[in-house]
Amino acid sequence: MAYRIPLKDRQSPIVIVGAGVFGLSSAIHLAKRGFTDITLLDRQPYHETLYDFDKGCDAASADCNKIVRAAYGDEIWYQDLTFRAIEVWESWNRSLAEGTALPPGITSQDRIYVNCGNYHFGDKTNGLNDFEKLSVDNITKAGRSHTQYLLYSDPKEVTRATANGLSYVVDPFRLSKDGEYQGYLDMIGGFVYADKACIYALHLAKELGVKLVLHRQAGSFESFLNDPTGKVVGVKTADGKHHQAEATIVACGGWTPSLVPELDGLCETTAGSIAMIQIPERSPLRERFSPENFPVFQWNTRAGENGNLYGFPLDNRGVMKIGYRGTKYTNPQEVQSGQVRSIPITMWTSPSITGLPEKSIRVVQNFLDRYLPELKQSGIGISQTRLCWYTDSFDNNWVIDNIPGKDGVIVATGGSGHAFKFLPLLGEFVADKVMGIESEMLRRFQWRKLSHGDTPRNRLMKGFKDMNALYRVRMVPSNDRQGHTKL
Repeated sequence: MAYRIPLKDRQSPIVIVGAGVFGLSSAIHLAKRGFTDITLLDRQPYHETLYDFDKGCDAASADCNKIVRAAYGDEIWYQDLTFRAIEVWESWNRSLAEGTALPPGITSQDRIYVNCGNYHFGDKTNGLNDFEKLSVDNITKAGRSHTQYLLYSDPKEVTRATANGLSYVVDPFRLSKDGEYQGYLDMIGGFVYADKACIYALHLAKELGVKLVLHRQAGSFESFLNDPTGKVVGVKTADGKHHQAEATIVACGGWTPSLVPELDGLCETTAGSIAMIQIPERSPLRERFSPENFPVFQWNTRAGENGNLYGFPLDNRGVMKIGYRGTKYTNPQEVQSGQVRSIPITMWTSPSITGLPEKSIRVVQNFLDRYLPELKQSGIGISQTRLCWYTDSFDNNWVIDNIPGKDGVIVATGGSGHAFKFLPLLGEFVADKVMGIESEMLRRFQWRKLSHGDTPRNRLMKGFKDMNALYRVRMVPSNDRQGHTKL
């Protein structure tokens, strides 16, 4: 029998394709619900590479850090989910400190989650934009007004922040003049070390009895297995092995739309831009930009192509990461069916892909020159760049549902650049779907179509007409940037 909701037999075999945040979290929560036959597949040997991009891991989850924020405008469901996620992140920190869970590559001195806060600012100095106003209002309604510091509006806010030991993040970009400050500080959240978070989650899944198949061939999805009625009853991997399953979960991040063509119009793979800045070991800027002295920052949020830039304090290698999603890029390719879909392309899949689009470099470099001039003064520039491939839905909500016309398979995707912070919780919704448990949250993530007259958050499926398709834009390799250091 192929899988039909609800799946009640806890011994039923379940296969999860993809060991990024959706797949890891699904494995953990299904195991916690008592399912005993769970297999997690991925073509990346993450148990060896430890989710390190420089070792060939090119999934969005394989990263040095990701933002944790509760600022979500009027999307209160994500705000409240962030509060819950932070509680779990903090419990993971405690388990490391106590030595109760120490995966390979992590010590009891390490942290996964860092509560360094989020500093929001922009070119305009006359207050918050509409999204930021809604975020502050709804966080205040949730009883957490004490975490919000509207530095631009009232000198008393600066005094309050200083009294609370936050003077180091009151003016992180040194923009204050004559007692006037910019931006606002949200002390909910900060960031997680993404690679450590995934390593921890993989370790937890293994401890819960999940079978891991992480191998270039043995863990690589090749096709679905179908019974005579067309129902999906598992998957075939590149080594020719059949993995039978009563429930198959596809959670392959940016590669999901190319494996599940039914997602056309609902989800598309797009690339954000990442720039890394290596601070020399003996530079005084190491202390200035450390997580103890510098926050996560978001600049010109929701301001289009000349905004939506974010960044982090230094990671444990002394690297500052800057991300830019004001322009999202696609890689349209004609597939066998004659359809055109955006397919991830990275330095690991195509060595010819180096650097970033010129637009991205210009926005990032202009930001650095304007707001962090001490970098250029110290002879420090962008040291490494890459594209990071996400799966965007048209409304920025995730997709956790059955695939129409494919009984036996669930898709968990559409992270839209903001799912990682919920790694500890994403699997709850997948497990609910497997077990046939309905909820308001799952209804938000159900399969859907753009209604006539609606304005999508993300305009998808432009194909070869997309002006931001990579074949149309000039890529700037690292050797075109004068005066920059290299890793």
